Amino acid sequence: MRNRNKTSIPILIVLMVISISIGCQTKSSPIETSKEPLMSQKENTTTTTKVEMETTYGTIELELWNDLTPKTVQNFIKLASSGYYDGLYFHRVIPEFMIQGGCPNTRDKDRSNDGRGGPGYTFEDECYKNGNEITGKIDTNQKAEAVWTKIIVPHIQTNRTPNPDIATIAKECQEVRNFDPIMKHDLQFYQEKTGIKDKIYIQELIAPVNYGTICMANSGANTNGSQFFIVTKKDGAHWLDGKHTVFGKVTKGMEVVHKIENLPRDKNDNPNPENQAFITRISFPK
Repeated sequence: MRNRNKTSIPILIVLMVISISIGCQTKSSPIETSKEPLMSQKENTTTTTKVEMETTYGTIELELWNDLTPKTVQNFIKLASSGYYDGLYFHRVIPEFMIQGGCPNTRDKDRSNDGRGGPGYTFEDECYKNGNEITGKIDTNQKAEAVWTKIIVPHIQTNRTPNPDIATIAKECQEVRNFDPIMKHDLQFYQEKTGIKDKIYIQELIAPVNYGTICMANSGANTNGSQFFIVTKKDGAHWLDGKHTVFGKVTKGMEVVHKIENLPRDKNDNPNPENQAFITRISFPK
């Protein structure tokens, strides 16, 4: 929790992030679970890990992307290999959206704490990779967002009295709810005003939140633990792109995912006790 006696500028950052990043969820047509092709996507990866996730409703087969998201994949393999996921149930299911599991609190009889547990640690997101280095003019939204993320936000967060020109630009961005004000100046301007002269790069999305992908659930940036979700929305959940690490996809068994997705549930989207979908075993066939 931040101290309340700090400058109010960080509040602008929060408002800015919320106003720019939040998208609108639109409803898609009803899902048909028969003969629906799995997510097709060309991944820049050479090695994958095969997974068989056995549940009380059937087996879900996945491939995890070792090269694209190594920390996330290694974490999942470590937890699964230790039996961490065995006996947990999918505690949040939303038709035409996703199914979520991996919370250790689902082992107890208290349903009110489902979704709040983790392995006792967190680790960073793997949503983006570095693209081209940014130099000179800030003439695209991608460049402006990189300047915002890598220069403006760190400068304001670490200075009680941030540079007034930078503070003004941050406020203008918040008011117009986009990054256009950043494009009025070149990179050198921001480096000189903030003293932050590290190289910055255009951030390229590693993978979108498409249908059939498995993604890390979180409570904000860089708060990954053990919880994950599988996307059931046919046209993807792209308002979540860049906010959740996508670390693999279902290769077989989406009909099982859809069964779980449509289980009768309570007001918190937790399947009723009599029809919960448990993970019974996770294995890694060669």
